Amino acid sequence: MACPTCLAIRAVLEAGGMEYEDAARIGDKMGKPLEKKVKRKVSAYAKRYGRAYKRLKKKHPRMSFAALAKKAHKEARRK
Repeated sequence: MACPTCLAIRAVLEAGGMEYEDAARIGDKMGKPLEKKVKRKVSAYAKRYGRAYKRLKKKHPRMSFAALAKKAHKEARRK
């Protein structure tokens, strides 16, 4: 015997051809409307890190991600 949530997910998938993740969210809410996902604003630190990482990657293409990330984080914290 399947649980009510599984039955709701299966019914939504069969009826609308929806993606599984969306159907699972609908099944969890049991008929409540879906909320829009709010994207977070990119922080100034994340922007500095991204720019530093890209610059370092271009300068040292064969260096490992760990080493590049360490240097980029160090540089981003300094500014």
